[in-house]
Amino acid sequence: MKFLRSFDIEVIKFKEGSHEIDFQIDDQFFSQFEDNDLVQKGDMTARVLMHKGANLIEMEFLIAGKVRLTCDRSLEEFDQDLDIQEEIIFKYGSEEKEIDENIYMITRDTPSINVAQLIYEFILLALPAKKIHPDHRNELDDEEVEAEGLYVYIDGEGEADWEDSEEGEEEEDQPVDPRWEMLKNLKK
Repeated sequence: MKFLRSFDIEVIKFKEGSHEIDFQIDDQFFSQFEDNDLVQKGDMTARVLMHKGANLIEMEFLIAGKVRLTCDRSLEEFDQDLDIQEEIIFKYGSEEKEIDENIYMITRDTPSINVAQLIYEFILLALPAKKIHPDHRNELDDEEVEAEGLYVYIDGEGEADWEDSEEGEEEEDQPVDPRWEMLKNLKK
């Protein structure tokens, strides 16, 4: 927890105007978050462009660098480049609360804002849904190739015709295992 305090921006000390704050994100940063199964290692820089006004504070987060991910297909580790740009607004109000995913309310006497959790969430949201090693990105899944052109859902209409044509094809193509034949009899 002491490490995460280094991600405090002491907004009360800044005068109105634009300010720039840089943070280094490394393996120690990712180890601070519980239940972190996605990213264990990384080397990134987070630049916070803060504009402090009379009634609000705008923060633009520019996060760039690499994180180490595990490929979903081959389980090999690889480096994923990330380039993230997000904006958060802190409005002054009577209490501290989250108004929207991009708008927070803080009191005027709030001494500092910790941006570690925000940076962590921005990184997780920027990760690809399918983490594929660069060596395997051009390969097609066998499942994807087989699924092309097939129906995903079949309504009840015409089901009997479809079953009859399917049974006929099976009988012509190959002999049916007697165990399957017994199961088909149960169906009838």
